[in-house]
Formats: sequence, C-alpha cells, structure tokens
Amino acid sequence: MKKQNLRSMAAQAVEQVVEQGQSLSNVLPPLQQKVSDKDKALLQELCFGVLRTLSQLEWLINKLMSRPMTGKQRTVHYLIMVGFYQLLHTRIPPHAALAETVEGAVAIKRPQLKGLINGVLRQFQRQQEELLAEFSRTENQYLHPSWLLNRLKKAYPQQWQDIAGANNQRPPMWLRVNRNHHTRDAWLALLKESGMNGFTHDAYPDAVRLETPAPVHALPGFEEGWVTVQDASAQGCMTWLEPQNGEQILDLCAAPGGKTTHILEVAPQASVLAVDVDEQRLSRVYDNLKRLGLKAQVKQGDGRKPAEWCGDTQFDRILLDAPCSATGVIRRHPDIKWLRRDRDINELAQLQAEILDAVWPHLKSGGTLVYATCSVLPEENCQQIAAFLKRTPSASLHDTGTPERPGLQNLPGAEEGDGFFYAKLIKE
Repeated sequence: MKKQNLRSMAAQAVEQVVEQGQSLSNVLPPLQQKVSDKDKALLQELCFGVLRTLSQLEWLINKLMSRPMTGKQRTVHYLIMVGFYQLLHTRIPPHAALAETVEGAVAIKRPQLKGLINGVLRQFQRQQEELLAEFSRTENQYLHPSWLLNRLKKAYPQQWQDIAGANNQRPPMWLRVNRNHHTRDAWLALLKESGMNGFTHDAYPDAVRLETPAPVHALPGFEEGWVTVQDASAQGCMTWLEPQNGEQILDLCAAPGGKTTHILEVAPQASVLAVDVDEQRLSRVYDNLKRLGLKAQVKQGDGRKPAEWCGDTQFDRILLDAPCSATGVIRRHPDIKWLRRDRDINELAQLQAEILDAVWPHLKSGGTLVYATCSVLPEENCQQIAAFLKRTPSASLHDTGTPERPGLQNLPGAEEGDGFFYAKLIKE
C-alpha cells in the first residue's frame, strides 16, 4: 500500500473510535496488516497520538474552520487532525506532513477537498504561536474530557494535574522476568549483553523497566518464555496474593493471562483456574500459557454466576482483577478517555459489587481474596471495598490500607507502573 495512505488510514481509525465507540485495539491491528513493517509503527504513532491529544486538535479545528465537516466528509475532519498532530508532535518535516496529509484526501475519495485541507494546515502554521498560547489558557490543555477531569479533581484535589499529565505521557515498557528461568539480575545481565539497559522496581521483585521500549523479539529469551511484557503495577498483585504450591487458586477476569501466568511462575505446583467472560480474549490466555510452557484450566464464564463454571468448588486464593473504567491505564490506551462516559462509573461499580458478592462464598475459610482494578477512581476502589466490608461480616482487610480508607492506590508515574488499586481480604 502506498505510504501516503497512512494518514487517511489513521483518520479512519480515529473516526471509528470517536464516532462509533470502537476500541483502538480492535480497529488498529487489521489496518496494520495492510502496511509494511516500517509503516506499522508510524500508523500506530499517528492513531495513539491523535487520541492522546484529541482535545487540542479538536479545539484547533474549531478555531480555524467556520463550520464542522459532517456526513460523508467527516473523515476529512480527522484527516486534518492527523495533519495538526504531525506538525505539532512529530519530527516529520512540515512539508512532508502537509503533502502526505493533503494526498490522503485522494485515498478517501475526497480529492475535491485537497485545497481545503491544505489551506487549514497552512493557516495553522501561520498562526501556530498565538493559537497555542490561547489554548494553554483553556481547560482543554489537560487533554481529558471534562467529566473525567472533574472526577480526578474531586478524588485528588492536590494531585489531579499530575495524574492528567502522567496519562498524557508515552508509557514506559515494563517486563516480568520468569523466576523459573533466571533471577532478575541474571536476566538484566543478558539484556545488557544484547545492548539494552533496564531498571529494577523497589517493590516488585520480578519487574524490569526498559530504558527504551523495544520489540519483544529483541528481548533475550522472549520466545523461550524467559520474560513477559507486563506493567509493574499489575505485577504487584502477587505481592498481596502470595500464591503457594499445592493450592487451588482462581484467577477471575483473567484475560489476557498476564496474572494467570505470574501465579504459576510464583507457584508452579498450584492448581489454577482462569476464568473470563470474553471468549475471544481467552485465546490470549492460551497463547501466554503456551509460550511460557505453563498449564492452567481455562474457562469462559460470568463472574456473577460462579456456580455455572466451578460448581461448589472453594478456593484457597482468589484474584479478582475486576472489570473497571481502566482510568489508570490511559497512557497505554488513550482511547479510554473518549470511549468512557461519566455514567459508566456507577454501572461498573455495581457490576464489581455483584461479582464480589457472588465469588466470596467460593473462598475457603482463612483464604485470601485480592481485589484489584486498573482504575484510579474511588467509587471502584476504596469506596467499593468499604461497602463490601460493611455488608460482609466474614471479610477482613489485611496489610492494604485502613478501615477508613481500605486498599492501596498506585497512581501512574513516568518511571512507575500504571494506576492500580489492590485490597487484600481474608475470610474468617
């Protein structure tokens, strides 16, 4: 496929996310299959970048165009955004960004609008300094929808700007060293031999952060299962779950299988049941188990109806990585900002409560349940656990927070893990 089509492909992908509510992780891979390996990375950069900075690009279009593009010409609206993004946030030479973006109109069968696209982008170049100065005085500068910004301000009056800023950064690449093959330090030495640098995490013993993100096939022993891509905060679940050999352990909401495989790396003789409601995503659990040479029982099932997939089985430990708003992983999935709605939060909190209540009877007396989310919102986290403890006399909180503010909340940071919440509950 001709390179100039990348801009129109990015425009169409972003349109599908923003206008049709589709996830970028579903929209992007089929498009990437149509372009050369060299162009895959640029296509990803354009899609992720436009979604990361959408508030800014939308604001600029509204300033520079007297009326919005509608109907069949809507893709042109997003094509202009792709042009702005290249001019503002990439090292692509401006003349090339302009020419390629204007040419994108041909690929989407709107050649008659080439002049319009060219005109808007050139006008932006002329007025860039004053436009950006004006933009920096608006709330749009935080690049978040107002409902989410309001929730962050309420929950974190001192830190909301830092959280929004961290959400807008490119994420670090964290890895989990498979302790059954190497110690973390031994694998770090192999990494150094292959010309790359990594840093350890103070709290999580298997975690390594790459100095510069790299393709997985470049990592020592990736195909052999020596290392897995997994954010540091997600690895923190094992600190609280503490799986042991010989135990029966449930990993609920398990796809794509990062935590399932981590349980088995920590306790290779544990009997693990991995359950997820999404049949398609379960294929990733099988892939991960296969690459790492691990075995678990994998089932499709609804967390609210455990009797359907485990009968009356009781488990020594349960990891519930609950469905959530994913507001802690926005830097990895910038489309979350535009796919989520304010009303989703209460609906998700309700679902989480139902799953907690349904699965608690399947925990043995003296057993541990770790509740985790990749959210930063209290309704899904500390408030959720406080309400559960209140209505569940057999549950007590251990090692994670206080009865007044139960659980531990990680916030996203440049050299830290993603936003993540944990609560360790023990059944009396």
